[in-house]
Amino acid sequence: MFKDFSVSALMMGLLTAFVGFISSFAVIMQGLQAMGATAPEIASALLAQSISMGVLAIVFSSWYRMPISIAWSTPGAALLSGISVIEGGFPAVVGAFVVCGVLIILSGLFRPLGRAIRLIPAPLANAMLAGILLSLCLAPVKAVAFNAALGLPIVLTWMVVVSRWRLWAVPASLGALILVLIFGIDLAPDAMAQIGAAIHPDLTFITPVFTLHGAISVALPLFIVTMASQNIPGMAILKVHHYEPPPGVMFAGTGIFSILGGLVGGVPVNMAAITAAMCASEDAHPDPARRYWAAIVAGFGYIVFGLIAGGIIAFVSLAPPILLQAVAGLGLIGAFSNAAFAAYREPETREAAAITFLVTASGLAFAGISGAFWGLVAGGVMMVLQRAMKRRA
Repeated sequence: MFKDFSVSALMMGLLTAFVGFISSFAVIMQGLQAMGATAPEIASALLAQSISMGVLAIVFSSWYRMPISIAWSTPGAALLSGISVIEGGFPAVVGAFVVCGVLIILSGLFRPLGRAIRLIPAPLANAMLAGILLSLCLAPVKAVAFNAALGLPIVLTWMVVVSRWRLWAVPASLGALILVLIFGIDLAPDAMAQIGAAIHPDLTFITPVFTLHGAISVALPLFIVTMASQNIPGMAILKVHHYEPPPGVMFAGTGIFSILGGLVGGVPVNMAAITAAMCASEDAHPDPARRYWAAIVAGFGYIVFGLIAGGIIAFVSLAPPILLQAVAGLGLIGAFSNAAFAAYREPETREAAAITFLVTASGLAFAGISGAFWGLVAGGVMMVLQRAMKRRA
C-alpha cells in the first residue's frame, strides 16, 4: 500500500481537505444557527463531522483502493437555513438528524438504488459535475471584482505558478491569501489571541428528542436532499473516473456516522461530489490505481481541521468569504475543464449534456432538491427522447 504513495497524491489530498472544509463550513454554521444551535454546539458539530469524514475516507479508500471522498451535506445545511426553528428546539433537530441517518442506512440496503446509479450515462454525469463546479470556478473573477487589490494577488500568483509548477499553484495562492490578510486587511490587535483561545472545540452531547414534526419537517427533506444532491452524484462522479465501490456499503457507512455525528449536533455526512472529482483526477496521480492516497491524505486533513475547527472559524471570520472561495475555485479549474471536455466529446449526446449542465449550474432547487439531481433528470429525459426519435426515424 505504501509503495503507491506519491507527492502528487499528498498535495491533492491536502488541497481536497482545504476545499472540502473551507469552501462550505460557513454554510454548515448558518444552517445550524438557523436551527437554534449555540456557538459551542456548532463547534462540536464541526469537530464530529470532520472526524467522521476523515475516518470514513481513510477506511473506505484503504479497503477498496479507490479515491473515495466523504463530505458533509452542504445542500442539507442550506435546506436547514430555510426552515424556521421547529417545535422542541435544537434537541428535536438532533433527533431528526438521527432519523435521517437511519434512512440513509436503509437506502444502502436497497439494492435497486445501486443498480440505478450504475445506469447514469457518463456524459450526463460529467455535465452535472461541470455544472456543480461552475459557481466555485467563477469565485476568482468575483473576488477581483469585489476588491482588485485583494483578489488580484491571489489570482496572479496562481497563474504564474500553475504555468510552471502546477502542483504548487493552489498552495501558492493560499499563501498569497495569508499575505493579503496580513498586509491588506486591518486586523484587531487581539485577533491572534482570539484565535488561540478558540482553537480547540469540545464535543457536546445533545440528548435527542424525537417528534413527528421533526421527522416530517427536517429528517425526510434532509434525507432526500442528501441522497439526491450528494450521494447519487458522488457515486456517479466516481463512475465517470472508472471507480465503482459498492453503493450499499458506502451509504450504510455514512448513515452510521451520520447518526453518531448527529448526537453532537452534526448534519449528515455523505459521498462527496466536488472533492471526489479532485481525488479521482489525473492531478492526484497519472496512474488511476494510485489515486486513492489522495483521499486518504484528505481524510487525515479533515481530522486535523476538525481538531482546530474553533481557531479556523475565528481566523476565517477575519477575511471576506469571497477570498476563500477564490482559492478553492482556482483549485477546481482543472477538474471543471476535464469534466466539460468529457461531457461534450460525443456529438450525439451534446444537447442532453448541455441541458444537464445548464440546469445544474442554475443553482435552482425544486421541491427542496438541488439542481444537480434535476440536471440529471432533465438530461436523461432529453437523451431518451433523442434515442426514441432516432429509432423511429
